[in-house]
Amino acid sequence: MKLEQTKDGLALTDGKNTLICDFSEVLGRCKGPNLKSELIVKAASLKGRDEITVLDATAGLGTDSFLLAYAGFTVKLFESDGMIAALLRDGIERALKDPRLSEAAKRLELFEEDSIAAMLSGRFLPDVVYLDPMFPGRTKSALVKKKFQLLQQLEAPCDNGTELLSAAMKTGAKRIIIKRPAKGECLGGVKPDFSYEGKTVRYDCINVNFSRKMPI
Repeated sequence: MKLEQTKDGLALTDGKNTLICDFSEVLGRCKGPNLKSELIVKAASLKGRDEITVLDATAGLGTDSFLLAYAGFTVKLFESDGMIAALLRDGIERALKDPRLSEAAKRLELFEEDSIAAMLSGRFLPDVVYLDPMFPGRTKSALVKKKFQLLQQLEAPCDNGTELLSAAMKTGAKRIIIKRPAKGECLGGVKPDFSYEGKTVRYDCINVNFSRKMPI
């Protein structure tokens, strides 16, 4: 696989499939009541708080983070794979030049580093931590499936979910959100306080407190 510059932006290609980070593809989900109905937006909202900082520990191509930024959240995105980070950085830079996307893009800050080490460093004090460990999934969309498979060639489905969750719990965040398959097990065996459920995925929400048992 390789990165190549195209007229549409930086692209990842394996010779057959091509992947570009393009936030304009989700603009339809940001219009009017659509945005408020997004499960990730509901999950990250804290009662009585207007300014909320989210740490996205597994950014990928940043779709959920962009939805949060469009909704007014400040989002710090962490991606350790160099190629994926390059795609994401290019997507953010192009979004900053697009008047439809620029205000949301200004609220995105990318860090190309290991999120577990970053969360344990004490450098970041997020209100919410978002974890999206990739999981093998079925989809009716052949295009989405091909894109997912392309990403998986760079980053295999997460095998350190418990470590991610443990680090997230040590950041001082008030809530941790975990994206899971709709019928999937709870990450690290830690039951959420509540969940927002869709047809194929759900968002488990953990309200952190000192009495909660930490994952091993």
